[in-house]
Amino acid sequence: MQAHVHDALVLIDHYVALYGAPALFLIVTLESLGMPLPGESILIAASFLALRGDLPILHVYLATFTGAVLGDSIGYLIGRRFGSRVLDRFGPSLGLTPERRERFESQMRSRGVYLVATARFVVVLRQLNGILAGSIGMPYRRFLAANIVGAAAWSAVWGLGPYFFADLFKSLAP
Repeated sequence: MQAHVHDALVLIDHYVALYGAPALFLIVTLESLGMPLPGESILIAASFLALRGDLPILHVYLATFTGAVLGDSIGYLIGRRFGSRVLDRFGPSLGLTPERRERFESQMRSRGVYLVATARFVVVLRQLNGILAGSIGMPYRRFLAANIVGAAAWSAVWGLGPYFFADLFKSLAP
């Protein structure tokens, strides 16, 4: 199992190194749309590619930010249109049991803006964020504002963080 995950990461990393920001944009968009892809790992790898001079860091940030906002927005539209049918079909394969789904939906109703803004930092929520918000009927303007804040923060932490703090981590190594 670990060999397959490692091979997949190497392959995706290869595409980001080869195709740059457009590949990163596509990967983050698809992950934000609900596909189980290694968004954070690829973003960190892209940050190190930028550190090495292979990608402009601004392109890394913009590709990640726009991919995250677009993917979640498409997920929101899918959730609005198809709602629970999508979650019934694909939720269990992503670990969204009926109990978890009810808990997430309840939390989305009461704390939706905060959850959308922070969900990007939680693996299963990152993939289902937009779909859940759309399926419960969260107003799109509120969703979009929270989505932008969350995408900006996530892109900064995992994209800009490794780029700007790489020397700090080097100095901590034995």
